[in-house]
Amino acid sequence: MATLVVSACVWRNMAIPWRHCWRWTTGATSTSLLETICCFNGSYATSLLRGTGTVAGSGNEGLSSRTGHTTSLGNSILTRHKSRLLYPTPKPHGCKRIHSDAKLKDPFTLAQKDLNNLYDDIKKELFVSKSELKSLCDYYFDGKGKAFRPMIVVLMARACNSHSNRDGDLLPDQRSIAMISEMIHTASLVHDDVIDGSDKRRGKTTINEVWGERKAILAGDFILSAASMALARIGNNTVVSVLSQVMEDLVRGEFMQLGSKEDEKERFKHYLDKTFKKTASLIANSCKAVSILVNSDPEVHEIAFQYGRNVGIAFQLVDDVLDYTACASQLGKPSATDLKLGLATGPVLFACQQFPELHGMIMRRFSSSGDVARAWQYVQESEGVDQTNYLAQHYCQEAIRQISLLRPSLERDALIRLTQMVLTRDK
Repeated sequence: MATLVVSACVWRNMAIPWRHCWRWTTGATSTSLLETICCFNGSYATSLLRGTGTVAGSGNEGLSSRTGHTTSLGNSILTRHKSRLLYPTPKPHGCKRIHSDAKLKDPFTLAQKDLNNLYDDIKKELFVSKSELKSLCDYYFDGKGKAFRPMIVVLMARACNSHSNRDGDLLPDQRSIAMISEMIHTASLVHDDVIDGSDKRRGKTTINEVWGERKAILAGDFILSAASMALARIGNNTVVSVLSQVMEDLVRGEFMQLGSKEDEKERFKHYLDKTFKKTASLIANSCKAVSILVNSDPEVHEIAFQYGRNVGIAFQLVDDVLDYTACASQLGKPSATDLKLGLATGPVLFACQQFPELHGMIMRRFSSSGDVARAWQYVQESEGVDQTNYLAQHYCQEAIRQISLLRPSLERDALIRLTQMVLTRDK
């Protein structure tokens, strides 16, 4: 099997700590894709040995200069943990047990008070006199969603408030950002379903199936416009800039998903970049926005951003795994959806190392007769699912390291526990 070697320069800012808990090579002279993702060189080797390296993945490319986000962490907060504001990171507990503190609060329970009436408040933002448009906009705001993003946002807000010597109470504008994050997310789902031609979402028929594609697009646009108005009312130009980046990333990520890379060495980087833009950017920038409202220290903003980025990428990696391991009733949508849409996600990209036949299928987006079934079988026979799960664990370890730099609080510890929930969810 041909060895896949990614040049050090491609991954110089994307190294992650490598623990030899698993061996994914198929021969003594082979270098696996996971190993190339986890490789490091030069000064980054030293930083990783000291526990200050960064996790592989995108995010830096999707941030414009107006957000003020640092693209290189070599001289960032990660190497300045002696600051009086920051707290040392606990040592990892191993690659399978991310955190073992049984007393950590359940994140959803801790955030529930702040999320009460969230969907009712969103519906107020979407108030229109035309009954059909109102029905379209309210369709997914029925309270049956996980509210995963608003939950992270309110917990991050309270953790940053406690860190900043406040009483920890949620500020009204911070709750507004939680609400806006759910509105942007839902609008993106409405548009995604039109692009993908999906007929199921959250266990119910999609808007485009019920009302048609044109009205679905308009409904998504209207939700985004209402979110933009709510954002403008916050009145903080920096926050507006940060959350505007999310909308840019969503569009760029969708365009990236429409294409692929011929070069295998670039394909996984393209996948992680797309994952950041389509999924993690919203979480990362929402976390950053609530930190900006309460603390002027850019180091705190960076911690909030990096936690959201790493959890967001891990969440999507697990989501991509579930497309191969969970049944349709668990997912609330058909399984093998990604393959049917022509998408090569983590499990397939890893499987391609063991089954080079997948390369041609990936390039033609599984469009030939039998491609989907054969690709599915190759993934099942490969270590692609395990490798993708392992990569998600590394992202969660980095998320824990980041959030542990904040002063201890119930909300900070709940965000640590959340990483376990991300890794073990089944839908």
